[in-house]
Amino acid sequence: MGAPLTRQQQSQLLEWFGPDRFSTGSSACELHIHDISPHRVEPPSGVVWPQSTEEIGRLLAWAYQEEIAITPWGAGTSTEGNPLPVKGGLVVDMTRMNRVLAIRPEDLQVDVEPGVFRRELNRQLSGSGLFFPVDPGADATIGGMIANNASGVKTVKYGATKDYVMQMTIVLPDGEIITVGNRAHKSSSGYDLGKLFIGSEGTLGIVTEATLRLSGVPENQLAATVTFPDLGSASEAVAMIIGTGLEPAALELLTEGLIELMNKENGLDLEVTPSLFCEFHGISRTSLEEVAALARELCEDCGALSYQYGIDEHERRTLWQARHDAWETINRAHPGKNTLIVDAAVPISRYPEVVVFANQAVKDQGVHGYVFGHAGDGNIHVVMAGDPDDQEEWRRLETVNHLVVEKALELKGTCTGEHGVGIGKRKFMALEHGASITLMKKIKDLIDPKGLMNPGKIFS
Repeated sequence: MGAPLTRQQQSQLLEWFGPDRFSTGSSACELHIHDISPHRVEPPSGVVWPQSTEEIGRLLAWAYQEEIAITPWGAGTSTEGNPLPVKGGLVVDMTRMNRVLAIRPEDLQVDVEPGVFRRELNRQLSGSGLFFPVDPGADATIGGMIANNASGVKTVKYGATKDYVMQMTIVLPDGEIITVGNRAHKSSSGYDLGKLFIGSEGTLGIVTEATLRLSGVPENQLAATVTFPDLGSASEAVAMIIGTGLEPAALELLTEGLIELMNKENGLDLEVTPSLFCEFHGISRTSLEEVAALARELCEDCGALSYQYGIDEHERRTLWQARHDAWETINRAHPGKNTLIVDAAVPISRYPEVVVFANQAVKDQGVHGYVFGHAGDGNIHVVMAGDPDDQEEWRRLETVNHLVVEKALELKGTCTGEHGVGIGKRKFMALEHGASITLMKKIKDLIDPKGLMNPGKIFS
C-alpha cells in the first residue's frame, strides 16, 4: 500500500474538489476496493470525483509531481481486479462525469462522458432509432467498457467496444490532454492511437470524452433454443452456424449445471441438457424465419434433440435476462463462497475442443464449476465457486483456471476474451505474447515513466 496523503496534499485536494468530491473516509475508500473478482487490496489513501477534463488534467499533473498512484474507477463490475488500487494512492471515480453530450442521428454517432452507464445511454437513445449494441451483461460505464474493450453476448454480430469508439479525449499521466481519432468513418492517417488506449485498463491515461458509433435498432428479432445430447455436438453446431455465414446476433452455449440453476432461480422449465440460445436480427420476419430454418437444419445435422424458435417477446426477454444474471445466480447458489471466472477465447473451429476440455477439467478437479460462453465468437467462461481461505479448495479452482487458459493458448487463442488482464491474468501475459510483452512494457514506460497509472495491472 502507498503512503497516506500528507496534510498538505489533502488540503490541496479539498481546495480543488471540496468535501463533497474528495474523501479520505473509510466508507468511501472501502467502497472502492471490491469488484466481483476474488482479489483483495488495501483501501486507497483517498477518492476523488472529478467533473471535467480540465479537473482531471490538473489532478494528474499534480499527482505526477507528487508521485501519487492513480486508479480510475467506473462501475466496479470488473472480474479481474482491473480497477482495484493495489498501491494505494487516489481512486479517481468517474461516475459524476455522466453526461450524454450530443446525439447526432444523421451521423449515427453520440458524444459521451466516461461515467455514463450503458443502459442509461441506450435509454437516452431510444427515441432516435439507434442504440449502442455492445452488451457485456453488467451495467458498466462507457469509460470502463473502453478501458477493458468490453464485449458480450452480441459480439458475434455487432463486435466489441473497440469497433464503436471513433474519437477520444484522453488525459495522460503527466496531465497533458490529447485527442485521438476523429469522427470520420474511416481514416488512413498515421498510427491508430485510439486502439492503443482501448483495452489499456487505465494504465496509459484516463478517457474523459468519447465519440461512439451507433447501430440502428433491429426491426425484427427472432430467438431460438436448441438442445443437444452432449457438449461436443452443441459446440460443433456453433462452428457450423458461424461457418455458413448465418450471422446470429447472439449465440450462447449453456451446460446442464447452469440450466438447473436458471430453472430454479427464474422459474423456467428448460430441458436440462447442453443447449444453445440463439438470436437473429433482420429487416423482415420472413427473412429471419428463413435463416432460422437453415439454422435448424444445421443443428439437426449435428444431432440436436429439439429446436424451438418463434419465441414470444416476453419469453425471449426472460431467457436473456436469466443468461445475463448467470454470475449472480451462481453466486447466490453458493453462499459464503467467492467466484473465480475463467475467460478465454479460441478460434471458432477449436471451440468444441476447448469446451469439452473445460468441462472435463471441472469434473477432474471436483470443483463447483459451470461452463458456458459466448459461443458465436469462441469465448468460453468457467465460473467456479470456492472458499479462498480453504487453500486446497482454492488450489483446485486455480488449477482449472490454468488448465483452461493454457489449453486456449495451445489452440492459438487468448487468456482473456473480454474481461481484461487486471490482476488475475497477469501471470499468463508472457505465455501468450512472448517477446512482444517487452514492447508493451516499453510503451507503458514511455507514456507513464513513473508507473503511476493504475499500477499493478497487465504487467507483473
